[in-house]
Amino acid sequence: MDAAQNGQTKKHTISLLVSNKPGVLIRISLVFARRGYNIDSLVVSASQNPAFSMMNIVATGDSQTLDQILKQLNKLVDVLHARDRTGEDIIERELAIIKLRCTAQVRTDILQIAKAFSCDIVDLSDTCVTFQVSGKTEKLDAVNKVFEPYGIMEMVRTGKLLMARGEEATA
Repeated sequence: MDAAQNGQTKKHTISLLVSNKPGVLIRISLVFARRGYNIDSLVVSASQNPAFSMMNIVATGDSQTLDQILKQLNKLVDVLHARDRTGEDIIERELAIIKLRCTAQVRTDILQIAKAFSCDIVDLSDTCVTFQVSGKTEKLDAVNKVFEPYGIMEMVRTGKLLMARGEEATA
């Protein structure tokens, strides 16, 4: 029995196409809050049509509650389409900017690890290095874990961006 069948919580990836109007975000977040669903990340971006926005939400909860949330979202006037993309073959990426303590003794190690993860160095000083890395959630989690012992000073991470493959529309 998987997590969805026995009521356990898991992460869900949801895409929405919404009207580009003030107040839409609060109405959507209230649907999640009323059901006790936690929003882990949220990305809103312009769509090809300036009247609409794309929204990507990663949320944690059980599948039954998510089904109710999706039904409620799809009934909202400003939501054109809401869909759970969990487990689908989609293109997904995140971006992180990470600042590390970087003494001369460990600089070579840090730069070699960054290169192995295809990180781009965006700032380098005598005491720290800042780089950006993009990829799937698991890759960013791995980068974070590998660099923790070196002393992460700061990390800023986007939410998950997603897009359907091929000619299929994302939302």
